[in-house]
Amino acid sequence: MPKSYASFMDLNLLGAIVVKTITLKPRVGSYPHRSTEVASGLLASIGLQNVGIKRFIEDKLPFFEELNTPLIVNIGGESIEDYVGLAQLLDQQALVRGIELNVSCPNVRKGGMHFGVDPEVLRELVSRVRQVTGKALVVKLTPVVTDIRPFGEICQRQGADAVSLINAPVGMAVDIKTRRSRLGKNLTGGLTGPAIKPLALCCVWRVCRTVDLPVIGIGGISSLEDALEFFIAGACAVQVGTWNFINPRITLEIIEGLKKYMEDHRLRTLAELRGTFGGTDTKGQ
Repeated sequence: MPKSYASFMDLNLLGAIVVKTITLKPRVGSYPHRSTEVASGLLASIGLQNVGIKRFIEDKLPFFEELNTPLIVNIGGESIEDYVGLAQLLDQQALVRGIELNVSCPNVRKGGMHFGVDPEVLRELVSRVRQVTGKALVVKLTPVVTDIRPFGEICQRQGADAVSLINAPVGMAVDIKTRRSRLGKNLTGGLTGPAIKPLALCCVWRVCRTVDLPVIGIGGISSLEDALEFFIAGACAVQVGTWNFINPRITLEIIEGLKKYMEDHRLRTLAELRGTFGGTDTKGQ
């Protein structure tokens, strides 16, 4: 939770805070081992461990009363009704500025990625949630599809306010001594960290060229230079996840570096930087 980082930084300096996935009922998560380091990244199978929506509202939400930073709550479920119920509850919370739908979690057995890879299911999910909340609605997309662009288009047509991408692709790691998974009983997990940045950047670029929605870039951002690549590809904002474990102040360092970069290049707004990628304009890509 963001409370853990309050001693490292002034959380009011952040553009927004996105909390990890909340579900209707508490979840104990996956069996150990839940994570393991791999080349240039982290392989994790947390299983959406969380305290559930009731305790989140009662015990966790009051912390944000002291902050001016917009709060976005990521939600997940095993059915469309789960998502609708969560959205209805959060719609009543004045401290919550936005809801992010986790339709693409790679490490839960029920629900999870199913919602993000089936166009008809995604269409119904976004539509149903849109009907019950006036909060800003963000949909977090998976790269584990043949073409991510139609999924962004579905979100736009069903009333989403933004899309965020990418969620972690599925990966695995083998212990060559035991010939078993380095994630124990979980076998596979979500790959995060610098290893997925090229994939994330390509997905963001493609979706930015397809929809008129704001696109939030996610995946392997560990420096100012990484964030700048996403902005140049067309993202209007970025999220930093895994690298917070390495450097708890990375988000502020990126913000401070971005200010200096804009001053050095005489940019008045991020809009002057966004989508300025000069690659070959090949419509088929």
